[in-house]
Amino acid sequence: LTAAKIALGKALFEDMALSRNRSVSCATCHLASYGFSDKEPLAVGLEGRKGDRRTPSILNRAFGKSFFWDGRAKTLEEQVLLPITNPKEMDLSLAEAVARLTSYQARFAAAFQTGPSEKTLAFALASYVRSILAGNSPYDRYMAGQADALSPAALRGLRLFRGKAGCLTCHVGTNFTDERLHNTGVGDRTQRFKTPTLRNASAHPPYMHDGSLGTLQDVIDFYNDGGKPNPNLDPEVRPLQLTAAEKAELLEFLRSLTGEVRHGN
Repeated sequence: LTAAKIALGKALFEDMALSRNRSVSCATCHLASYGFSDKEPLAVGLEGRKGDRRTPSILNRAFGKSFFWDGRAKTLEEQVLLPITNPKEMDLSLAEAVARLTSYQARFAAAFQTGPSEKTLAFALASYVRSILAGNSPYDRYMAGQADALSPAALRGLRLFRGKAGCLTCHVGTNFTDERLHNTGVGDRTQRFKTPTLRNASAHPPYMHDGSLGTLQDVIDFYNDGGKPNPNLDPEVRPLQLTAAEKAELLEFLRSLTGEVRHGN
């Protein structure tokens, strides 16, 4: 990553010229002020076209192993181009997208020593997305040795997260995701969807791939009930038998995962 590539990617991320009728940009749905997601249950593209899934947060995608809810893209460079061509999102051919970037010639030359192309467009956008990072949350400060960074309730919630609640089965590692696909009973009976990071999750409801759960409390209740009946339900999803007090403590811990966001540098 270089500063020139990141800055160029940010400009492109915010440029509506990358949509067919110049009405939406990547930033239209991935709002920096809303955890790089949005408030809609399902993504809304140009001309109000509704997508099939919720806009995923792109926080900490630098650490991702696959992309989109169904994991179909294996690199960020592959992922960032697909919304441009998706008829429900930006609905623009890549050839036309590149043709619209003549005003960026000097910036592409400075960043890549060549002009705009599908490849350099992908590299620039991916560079910016890799700069979008969340951290320095109360949880991070606690793990760094600040004993009072978490409230007593959040500490009890952390123990539940690691134990009785079983969250670590999927939400593992420093980014709280195994990057794998699971069926939790939400939506389609056969499809599996990628475990999202829990970092800054409290900052961008609603939740699940279809935006069907409005609050983190709803998510906790959903998993406490064992998900929804489904013949393809992952065996790890089962009733948790958490008490009301335990659910409140788990919620307190999940809120402690919300920290500072930096991007563009």
